[in-house]
Amino acid sequence: MIWGRSFVARRSGSAAPRGHRAYAVGDIHGRLDLLEALLGRIEADNRARRRARTSIIFLGDLIDRGPDSAQVVERLRLYRPSFAKTVFIMGNHEEILLRILGGESELIRDWLQFGGAECARSYGIDPAKLRPMRGPEAIQLLKRKIPREQVEFLSSFADTASFGNYLFVHAGIRPGVPLANQVPHDLRWIRMPFLSDETDHGRIVVHGHTISEEVEVRANRIGVDTGAYHSGVLSAVGLQGDERWLLQTGTPGAAPAKVAPVASFSEAY
Repeated sequence: MIWGRSFVARRSGSAAPRGHRAYAVGDIHGRLDLLEALLGRIEADNRARRRARTSIIFLGDLIDRGPDSAQVVERLRLYRPSFAKTVFIMGNHEEILLRILGGESELIRDWLQFGGAECARSYGIDPAKLRPMRGPEAIQLLKRKIPREQVEFLSSFADTASFGNYLFVHAGIRPGVPLANQVPHDLRWIRMPFLSDETDHGRIVVHGHTISEEVEVRANRIGVDTGAYHSGVLSAVGLQGDERWLLQTGTPGAAPAKVAPVASFSEAY
């Protein structure tokens, strides 16, 4: 089942805590323009509804691929909406950058190939100069250019967040493994067998990481990554009681650009 922009789904029984509301935002990937537009829509949507205790959950992958990683991180680092609590989930792209800054220079080549080049440019680093550098030299350059406050902010991200019967993660969970025993690698990186699994996980898993043409709804999961960095469609799902609704960037009523889902682990970034 795929939602259109104005579709509202109702479940039997309340899936979200009474008196609470949540918005889950998909992968931003360095698109500051889309982030600003979506935050405006979330704020307007919240004002139009009854008062509730509101949370905004960002599902990870703030950085890479798009042109404004540094600016997106700074915008959200300082984002303190008066109406909502913010929660940030660790994505695989944040993980890789933090591992590089922690000394794993062997990851730099792949990082640059899978969106890191655009991220580096947003911090004023020429990726063509970064590529041939020796590992320690490249890491020192990144550390000089990426503000310490931003590194601390990214490092503070959680792996999961709970909201009633919903579980928020970046990528998904390992089917058949109790939620308490899930490991960070799966939470940040998994695709199969999570995407094809139809069993009841005990929670409805709300995730990003895997691109779909529109927000994708299954009985046991909701996928919110609509490929913002090149489709121009950044999506968020609203959750309250037994209601679900969709907020997106782009022209109202227009179909999102078609995007190809990641097909293999070699493209797992």
